[in-house]
Amino acid sequence: DEEQVQLMKRRGGVGHDLSHIRPKGSPVKNSALTSTGLVPFMERYSNSTREVAQDGRRGALMLSLSIKHPDAENFIDAKVETGKVTGANVSIKIDDEFMRAVLNNEKYVQKFPIDSDDPMYVKEIDARTLWNKIIHNAWKSAEPGVLFWDTIIRESVPDCYADEGFRTVSTNPCGEQPLLPYEACNLGSINLACLFVPGHEHDEDPAAAGIDWDGLKKVVHLAVRFLDNVIDASRFPLERIDETVRRNRKIGLGVMGFADLLFQLGIPYDSEAGIALAERIMGFINAEGHAASARLAEERGPFPAYAESVFPQRGEGLYRNATVTTIAPTGTLSIIGGCSSGVEPLFALCFTRNILDGERLVEVNPYFEAALKEAGLGTPELM
Repeated sequence: DEEQVQLMKRRGGVGHDLSHIRPKGSPVKNSALTSTGLVPFMERYSNSTREVAQDGRRGALMLSLSIKHPDAENFIDAKVETGKVTGANVSIKIDDEFMRAVLNNEKYVQKFPIDSDDPMYVKEIDARTLWNKIIHNAWKSAEPGVLFWDTIIRESVPDCYADEGFRTVSTNPCGEQPLLPYEACNLGSINLACLFVPGHEHDEDPAAAGIDWDGLKKVVHLAVRFLDNVIDASRFPLERIDETVRRNRKIGLGVMGFADLLFQLGIPYDSEAGIALAERIMGFINAEGHAASARLAEERGPFPAYAESVFPQRGEGLYRNATVTTIAPTGTLSIIGGCSSGVEPLFALCFTRNILDGERLVEVNPYFEAALKEAGLGTPELM
Protein backbone atom coordinates (compact mmCIF):
# COMPACT_ATOMS: atom_id res chain seq x y z
CA ASP A 1 0.00 0.00 0.00
CA GLU A 2 2.83 2.38 0.88
CA GLU A 3 4.67 1.55 -2.34
CA GLN A 4 1.49 2.11 -4.34
CA VAL A 5 1.06 5.58 -2.82
CA GLN A 6 4.70 6.47 -3.56
CA LEU A 7 4.15 5.53 -7.21
CA MET A 8 0.84 7.32 -7.56
CA LYS A 9 2.07 10.58 -6.05
CA ARG A 10 4.48 10.55 -9.02
CA ARG A 11 1.56 10.01 -11.44
CA GLY A 12 2.18 6.29 -11.85
CA GLY A 13 -0.30 3.43 -12.18
CA VAL A 14 -0.22 0.11 -10.30
CA GLY A 15 -1.50 -3.44 -10.79
CA HIS A 16 -2.13 -5.73 -7.79
CA ASP A 17 -2.91 -9.43 -8.03
CA LEU A 18 -4.88 -10.57 -4.96
CA SER A 19 -4.81 -14.32 -5.63
CA HIS A 20 -2.46 -14.95 -2.67
CA ILE A 21 -4.88 -13.49 -0.07
CA ARG A 22 -6.67 -16.07 2.10
CA PRO A 23 -10.37 -16.61 1.30
CA LYS A 24 -13.10 -15.33 3.58
CA GLY A 25 -13.58 -17.49 6.68
CA SER A 26 -10.05 -18.92 6.69
CA PRO A 27 -8.61 -19.34 10.20
CA VAL A 28 -6.10 -16.66 11.24
CA LYS A 29 -3.91 -16.47 14.35
CA ASN A 30 -5.26 -13.28 15.87
CA SER A 31 -8.30 -12.06 17.79
CA ALA A 32 -10.42 -11.97 14.62
CA LEU A 33 -10.12 -15.79 14.38
CA THR A 34 -11.13 -15.84 10.69
CA SER A 35 -10.08 -13.88 7.60
CA THR A 36 -12.38 -11.23 6.13
CA GLY A 37 -11.27 -12.23 2.62
CA LEU A 38 -10.02 -10.00 -0.15
CA VAL A 39 -12.82 -7.39 -0.50
CA PRO A 40 -11.47 -5.18 2.33
CA PHE A 41 -8.09 -5.16 0.57
CA MET A 42 -9.83 -4.11 -2.66
CA GLU A 43 -11.43 -1.22 -0.77
CA ARG A 44 -8.15 -0.24 0.90
CA TYR A 45 -6.13 -0.09 -2.34
CA SER A 46 -9.02 1.69 -4.07
CA ASN A 47 -9.17 4.32 -1.30
CA SER A 48 -5.41 4.87 -1.50
CA THR A 49 -5.79 5.55 -5.22
CA ARG A 50 -8.54 8.09 -4.62
CA GLU A 51 -6.64 9.81 -1.81
CA VAL A 52 -3.60 10.59 -3.95
CA ALA A 53 -5.58 12.77 -6.37
CA GLN A 54 -3.71 15.65 -8.00
CA ASP A 55 -5.58 18.61 -9.45
CA GLY A 56 -8.48 16.56 -10.79
CA ARG A 57 -6.31 13.61 -11.83
CA ARG A 58 -5.89 10.50 -9.73
CA GLY A 59 -3.70 7.43 -10.03
CA ALA A 60 -4.70 4.34 -11.98
CA LEU A 61 -5.13 0.93 -10.35
CA MET A 62 -5.76 -2.59 -11.62
CA LEU A 63 -6.90 -5.33 -9.23
CA SER A 64 -6.83 -8.89 -10.58
CA LEU A 65 -7.77 -12.29 -9.16
CA SER A 66 -7.58 -15.85 -10.43
CA ILE A 67 -10.88 -17.59 -11.17
CA LYS A 68 -9.39 -20.48 -9.16
CA HIS A 69 -9.70 -18.45 -5.94
CA PRO A 70 -12.67 -19.41 -3.72
CA ASP A 71 -13.57 -15.70 -3.30
CA ALA A 72 -13.79 -15.11 -7.05
CA GLU A 73 -17.55 -14.47 -6.95
CA ASN A 74 -17.13 -11.85 -4.20
CA PHE A 75 -14.42 -10.21 -6.30
CA ILE A 76 -16.66 -10.17 -9.39
CA ASP A 77 -19.51 -8.60 -7.40
CA ALA A 78 -17.45 -6.14 -5.34
CA LYS A 79 -17.83 -3.08 -7.57
CA VAL A 80 -21.47 -3.72 -8.43
CA GLU A 81 -22.74 -4.51 -4.93
CA THR A 82 -20.68 -2.49 -2.45
CA GLY A 83 -20.20 0.69 -4.46
CA LYS A 84 -16.96 1.18 -2.55
CA VAL A 85 -14.28 0.05 -5.02
CA THR A 86 -14.48 3.23 -7.12
CA GLY A 87 -10.74 3.86 -7.50
CA ALA A 88 -9.77 0.68 -9.37
CA ASN A 89 -10.30 -1.37 -12.49
CA VAL A 90 -10.93 -5.06 -11.75
CA SER A 91 -10.15 -8.04 -13.99
CA ILE A 92 -10.67 -11.75 -13.43
CA LYS A 93 -7.91 -14.13 -14.60
CA ILE A 94 -9.59 -17.03 -16.40
CA ASP A 95 -7.90 -20.33 -17.24
CA ASP A 96 -8.60 -22.85 -20.02
CA GLU A 97 -10.03 -25.41 -17.58
CA PHE A 98 -12.72 -22.97 -16.44
CA MET A 99 -13.74 -22.12 -20.01
CA ARG A 100 -13.97 -25.83 -20.89
CA ALA A 101 -16.23 -26.30 -17.87
CA VAL A 102 -18.39 -23.40 -19.08
CA LEU A 103 -18.67 -24.84 -22.59
CA ASN A 104 -19.47 -28.34 -21.31
CA ASN A 105 -21.74 -27.11 -18.47
CA GLU A 106 -19.56 -28.85 -15.87
CA LYS A 107 -18.45 -28.18 -12.31
CA TYR A 108 -15.20 -26.32 -11.64
CA VAL A 109 -12.98 -26.67 -8.57
CA GLN A 110 -11.64 -23.59 -6.82
CA LYS A 111 -8.89 -23.92 -4.22
CA PHE A 112 -6.49 -22.07 -1.99
CA PRO A 113 -3.59 -21.71 -2.44
CA ILE A 114 -4.62 -21.54 -6.06
CA ASP A 115 -1.64 -23.51 -7.47
CA SER A 116 -1.25 -25.97 -4.57
CA ASP A 117 -1.32 -29.74 -5.04
CA ASP A 118 -2.44 -30.02 -1.41
CA PRO A 119 -4.75 -27.02 -0.90
CA MET A 120 -6.08 -26.04 2.53
CA TYR A 121 -9.45 -25.04 1.04
CA VAL A 122 -11.45 -26.56 -1.85
CA LYS A 123 -14.77 -25.39 -3.29
CA GLU A 124 -16.79 -26.81 -6.22
CA ILE A 125 -18.87 -24.34 -8.26
CA ASP A 126 -21.09 -24.29 -11.32
CA ALA A 127 -18.82 -22.75 -13.98
CA ARG A 128 -21.57 -21.56 -16.33
CA THR A 129 -23.45 -19.78 -13.52
CA LEU A 130 -20.32 -17.84 -12.54
CA TRP A 131 -19.53 -17.07 -16.19
CA ASN A 132 -23.05 -15.68 -16.67
CA LYS A 133 -22.51 -13.46 -13.63
CA ILE A 134 -19.27 -12.14 -15.16
CA ILE A 135 -21.15 -11.34 -18.38
CA HIS A 136 -24.05 -9.67 -16.52
CA ASN A 137 -21.78 -7.50 -14.37
CA ALA A 138 -19.68 -6.49 -17.36
CA TRP A 139 -22.88 -5.46 -19.18
CA LYS A 140 -24.18 -3.60 -16.14
CA SER A 141 -21.01 -1.80 -14.99
CA ALA A 142 -18.33 -2.50 -17.67
CA GLU A 143 -16.47 -4.66 -15.15
CA PRO A 144 -14.93 -7.08 -14.42
CA GLY A 145 -12.54 -7.20 -17.32
CA VAL A 146 -11.43 -10.65 -18.43
CA LEU A 147 -7.82 -11.79 -18.70
CA PHE A 148 -7.49 -15.17 -20.44
CA TRP A 149 -4.50 -15.97 -18.27
CA ASP A 150 -3.38 -19.32 -19.73
CA THR A 151 -3.28 -17.69 -23.17
CA ILE A 152 -1.33 -14.73 -21.79
CA ILE A 153 1.25 -17.04 -20.19
CA ARG A 154 1.56 -19.16 -23.36
CA GLU A 155 2.17 -16.06 -25.47
CA SER A 156 4.47 -14.36 -22.94
CA VAL A 157 8.16 -14.57 -23.83
CA PRO A 158 9.39 -14.03 -20.22
CA ASP A 159 7.23 -16.84 -18.82
CA CYS A 160 9.12 -19.33 -20.96
CA TYR A 161 11.85 -18.91 -18.35
CA ALA A 162 9.71 -18.38 -15.26
CA ASP A 163 12.04 -20.59 -13.19
CA GLU A 164 14.63 -17.82 -13.48
CA GLY A 165 12.30 -15.38 -11.74
CA PHE A 166 10.40 -14.10 -14.79
CA ARG A 167 6.85 -14.99 -13.72
CA THR A 168 4.07 -12.68 -14.91
CA VAL A 169 1.71 -11.82 -12.05
CA SER A 170 -0.62 -9.02 -13.15
CA THR A 171 -1.07 -6.23 -15.68
CA ASN A 172 -0.83 -2.47 -15.82
CA PRO A 173 -4.05 -0.52 -15.03
CA CYS A 174 -5.63 -0.86 -18.48
CA GLY A 175 -4.74 -4.52 -18.81
CA GLU A 176 -2.77 -4.37 -22.06
CA GLN A 177 0.65 -5.38 -20.73
CA PRO A 178 1.21 -8.38 -18.43
CA LEU A 179 4.18 -7.65 -16.16
CA LEU A 180 6.52 -9.25 -13.66
CA PRO A 181 6.56 -8.09 -10.03
CA TYR A 182 7.97 -4.54 -9.80
CA GLU A 183 8.14 -4.12 -13.57
CA ALA A 184 6.97 -0.97 -15.39
CA CYS A 185 5.23 -0.45 -18.71
CA ASN A 186 6.96 1.90 -21.15
CA LEU A 187 4.50 2.56 -23.95
CA GLY A 188 4.35 4.58 -27.15
CA SER A 189 1.83 4.72 -29.98
CA ILE A 190 2.07 5.53 -33.69
CA ASN A 191 -0.78 7.63 -35.11
CA LEU A 192 -1.69 5.62 -38.20
CA ALA A 193 -3.97 8.39 -39.46
CA CYS A 194 -0.84 10.40 -40.31
CA LEU A 195 0.44 7.68 -42.66
CA PHE A 196 -2.39 7.93 -45.20
CA VAL A 197 -1.28 8.87 -48.73
CA PRO A 198 -4.17 10.77 -50.41
CA GLY A 199 -5.17 10.09 -53.99
CA HIS A 200 -4.78 6.30 -53.85
CA GLU A 201 -7.77 5.28 -51.76
CA HIS A 202 -9.68 4.02 -54.81
CA ASP A 203 -6.83 1.94 -56.23
CA GLU A 204 -7.29 -1.79 -56.69
CA ASP A 205 -5.33 -2.41 -53.46
CA PRO A 206 -5.93 0.72 -51.35
CA ALA A 207 -4.22 -0.84 -48.33
CA ALA A 208 -0.97 -1.06 -50.24
CA ALA A 209 -1.20 2.16 -52.22
CA GLY A 210 -2.82 4.37 -49.60
CA ILE A 211 -0.25 3.91 -46.82
CA ASP A 212 3.26 5.34 -46.54
CA TRP A 213 5.04 2.08 -45.71
CA ASP A 214 8.51 3.64 -45.92
CA GLY A 215 7.38 6.36 -43.54
CA LEU A 216 5.92 3.76 -41.16
CA LYS A 217 9.22 1.85 -41.13
CA LYS A 218 11.12 5.03 -40.29
CA VAL A 219 8.71 5.90 -37.48
CA VAL A 220 8.89 2.38 -35.99
CA HIS A 221 12.70 2.44 -35.83
CA LEU A 222 12.68 5.95 -34.36
CA ALA A 223 10.03 4.98 -31.78
CA VAL A 224 11.90 1.85 -30.62
CA ARG A 225 15.07 3.90 -30.11
CA PHE A 226 13.09 6.60 -28.31
CA LEU A 227 11.40 4.12 -25.93
CA ASP A 228 14.73 2.42 -25.18
CA ASN A 229 16.15 5.84 -24.31
CA VAL A 230 13.22 6.46 -21.96
CA ILE A 231 14.39 3.52 -19.80
CA ASP A 232 17.78 5.13 -19.26
CA ALA A 233 16.30 8.60 -18.74
CA SER A 234 13.77 7.43 -16.14
CA ARG A 235 14.28 7.64 -12.39
CA PHE A 236 11.96 5.23 -10.64
CA PRO A 237 10.71 5.81 -7.08
CA LEU A 238 11.54 2.25 -5.96
CA GLU A 239 14.92 0.56 -6.37
CA ARG A 240 13.28 -2.81 -7.10
CA ILE A 241 11.43 -1.28 -10.06
CA ASP A 242 14.61 0.31 -11.35
CA GLU A 243 16.46 -3.02 -11.21
CA THR A 244 13.69 -5.05 -12.86
CA VAL A 245 13.03 -2.56 -15.66
CA ARG A 246 16.71 -2.25 -16.57
CA ARG A 247 17.17 -6.02 -16.42
CA ASN A 248 14.52 -6.70 -19.08
CA ARG A 249 14.19 -3.35 -20.85
CA LYS A 250 10.62 -4.07 -21.98
CA ILE A 251 9.02 -1.55 -24.31
CA GLY A 252 5.52 -1.51 -25.80
CA LEU A 253 5.13 0.14 -29.19
CA GLY A 254 1.53 0.24 -30.39
CA VAL A 255 -0.87 2.21 -32.57
CA MET A 256 -3.75 4.64 -32.47
CA GLY A 257 -5.79 6.29 -35.22
CA PHE A 258 -6.60 2.96 -36.89
CA ALA A 259 -10.29 3.84 -37.33
CA ASP A 260 -9.25 7.22 -38.80
CA LEU A 261 -6.99 5.46 -41.31
CA LEU A 262 -9.88 3.23 -42.39
CA PHE A 263 -12.10 6.30 -42.86
CA GLN A 264 -9.50 7.82 -45.18
CA LEU A 265 -9.06 4.57 -47.12
CA GLY A 266 -12.82 3.98 -47.38
CA ILE A 267 -12.55 0.55 -45.74
CA PRO A 268 -15.32 -0.54 -43.30
CA TYR A 269 -14.02 -1.43 -39.84
CA ASP A 270 -15.86 -4.77 -39.66
CA SER A 271 -14.97 -5.92 -43.18
CA GLU A 272 -12.58 -8.66 -44.27
CA ALA A 273 -10.43 -5.92 -45.82
CA GLY A 274 -10.33 -4.11 -42.47
CA ILE A 275 -9.19 -7.24 -40.64
CA ALA A 276 -6.59 -8.01 -43.32
CA LEU A 277 -5.23 -4.47 -43.10
CA ALA A 278 -4.95 -4.68 -39.30
CA GLU A 279 -2.97 -7.92 -39.63
CA ARG A 280 -0.76 -6.44 -42.31
CA ILE A 281 0.03 -3.26 -40.38
CA MET A 282 0.75 -4.99 -37.08
CA GLY A 283 2.79 -7.69 -38.76
CA PHE A 284 4.87 -4.94 -40.35
CA ILE A 285 5.27 -3.01 -37.07
CA ASN A 286 6.16 -6.20 -35.17
CA ALA A 287 8.81 -7.24 -37.70
CA GLU A 288 10.36 -3.79 -38.03
CA GLY A 289 10.15 -3.24 -34.26
CA HIS A 290 12.17 -6.37 -33.56
CA ALA A 291 14.61 -5.46 -36.32
CA ALA A 292 15.09 -2.08 -34.64
CA SER A 293 15.61 -3.76 -31.25
CA ALA A 294 18.18 -6.11 -32.80
CA ARG A 295 20.02 -3.13 -34.30
CA LEU A 296 20.08 -1.45 -30.89
CA ALA A 297 21.44 -4.65 -29.35
CA GLU A 298 24.38 -4.45 -31.74
CA GLU A 299 24.99 -0.83 -30.73
CA ARG A 300 24.29 -0.98 -27.00
CA GLY A 301 24.18 -4.66 -26.07
CA PRO A 302 21.17 -6.92 -25.40
CA PHE A 303 18.97 -6.61 -22.32
CA PRO A 304 20.95 -7.87 -19.29
CA ALA A 305 18.74 -10.93 -18.71
CA TYR A 306 19.09 -12.04 -22.33
CA ALA A 307 21.35 -15.01 -21.54
CA GLU A 308 18.71 -16.46 -19.17
CA SER A 309 15.89 -15.88 -21.65
CA VAL A 310 14.25 -18.10 -24.25
CA PHE A 311 15.85 -16.25 -27.18
CA PRO A 312 19.21 -18.12 -27.11
CA GLN A 313 17.33 -21.41 -26.78
CA ARG A 314 15.43 -20.57 -29.96
CA GLY A 315 18.64 -19.66 -31.76
CA GLU A 316 17.40 -16.12 -32.35
CA GLY A 317 19.63 -13.08 -32.59
CA LEU A 318 20.25 -10.49 -29.91
CA TYR A 319 17.53 -8.08 -28.84
CA ARG A 320 17.81 -4.91 -26.80
CA ASN A 321 14.33 -5.36 -25.34
CA ALA A 322 12.55 -8.41 -23.87
CA THR A 323 9.26 -7.23 -25.43
CA VAL A 324 8.73 -4.72 -28.22
CA THR A 325 5.00 -4.29 -29.02
CA THR A 326 1.86 -3.64 -26.96
CA ILE A 327 -1.58 -2.44 -28.07
CA ALA A 328 -2.68 0.09 -25.45
CA PRO A 329 -6.14 1.76 -25.38
CA THR A 330 -4.50 5.25 -25.63
CA GLY A 331 -7.38 7.06 -23.92
CA THR A 332 -5.81 10.38 -22.97
CA LEU A 333 -3.04 10.02 -25.55
CA SER A 334 -5.49 9.82 -28.46
CA ILE A 335 -7.33 12.89 -27.17
CA ILE A 336 -4.03 14.79 -27.21
CA GLY A 337 -3.26 13.40 -30.67
CA GLY A 338 -6.74 14.21 -31.98
CA CYS A 339 -7.29 10.69 -33.32
CA SER A 340 -9.27 7.51 -32.67
CA SER A 341 -8.07 5.43 -29.74
CA GLY A 342 -5.98 2.28 -30.03
CA VAL A 343 -7.38 -0.18 -32.57
CA GLU A 344 -10.96 0.58 -31.56
CA PRO A 345 -13.85 1.72 -33.78
CA LEU A 346 -15.31 5.15 -32.97
CA PHE A 347 -17.35 5.39 -29.77
CA ALA A 348 -19.66 7.85 -31.54
CA LEU A 349 -19.56 10.33 -34.44
CA CYS A 350 -20.74 13.12 -32.10
CA PHE A 351 -20.78 13.07 -28.30
CA THR A 352 -20.34 15.13 -25.15
CA ARG A 353 -17.15 14.54 -23.17
CA ASN A 354 -17.57 14.98 -19.41
CA ILE A 355 -14.36 16.28 -17.82
CA LEU A 356 -13.41 15.54 -14.20
CA ASP A 357 -13.97 19.14 -13.08
CA GLY A 358 -17.57 19.07 -14.39
CA GLU A 359 -16.95 20.78 -17.76
CA ARG A 360 -18.74 19.34 -20.81
CA LEU A 361 -17.16 19.40 -24.27
CA VAL A 362 -19.11 18.70 -27.47
CA GLU A 363 -17.00 16.78 -29.98
CA VAL A 364 -17.65 15.96 -33.64
CA ASN A 365 -15.45 13.53 -35.54
CA PRO A 366 -13.49 15.56 -38.12
CA TYR A 367 -13.92 12.98 -40.91
CA PHE A 368 -17.68 12.95 -40.31
CA GLU A 369 -17.74 16.77 -40.32
CA ALA A 370 -15.80 16.82 -43.60
CA ALA A 371 -18.21 14.30 -45.14
CA LEU A 372 -21.19 16.41 -44.07
CA LYS A 373 -19.68 19.53 -45.63
CA GLU A 374 -18.86 17.67 -48.86
CA ALA A 375 -22.51 16.58 -49.04
CA GLY A 376 -23.67 20.15 -48.41
CA LEU A 377 -25.08 19.29 -44.97
CA GLY A 378 -22.46 20.78 -42.67
CA THR A 379 -24.40 23.86 -41.55
CA PRO A 380 -23.34 25.92 -38.49
CA GLU A 381 -26.68 25.06 -36.85
CA LEU A 382 -26.05 21.33 -37.23
CA MET A 383 -22.50 21.65 -35.95
